[in-house]
Amino acid sequence: MSNRSKFSGHQIADLIVLLALSASIIWYLVDAYLASNHIINLILIVPISIVALILCVIEFIKQFLGKLPAPKNLESVRSVLPVISLFVVFVLSLEWLGFDVGTMLFVGAFLWLHGERRIAWIFGYSIAFGLLLSLFFSNMLPYPMPMLLLPTAY
Repeated sequence: MSNRSKFSGHQIADLIVLLALSASIIWYLVDAYLASNHIINLILIVPISIVALILCVIEFIKQFLGKLPAPKNLESVRSVLPVISLFVVFVLSLEWLGFDVGTMLFVGAFLWLHGERRIAWIFGYSIAFGLLLSLFFSNMLPYPMPMLLLPTAY
């Protein structure tokens, strides 16, 4: 008799990622609560954490029920490295460019990397997305965000 697992290698990897993600969410939620249990600190963290944990549970159940299709075409590491590098540059440049301009440039470069060549669409989408996201975070977070174009809320 062979003692073979009913899970494929991809499913085991997915389950490990789900467990690590769930543990990270719970750790962050507990850490945020211990740092400050005031509503101002937790108003964004708790709902997003609960939604993320619910999504992890749903995905975990799907893995055990076997209702997930096999992965079709996985992207190679070479196709993901430019996006990771772009994100690293984005994070490192936030202090000088500000969150607003940095986000606009990141979104525009991301669209270009993924094959979008309509300049008007790249500019329009990256400016609109960058400004809306910057306004949202500058008004929601209890500390000032570095901005280049927009005034900070504090």
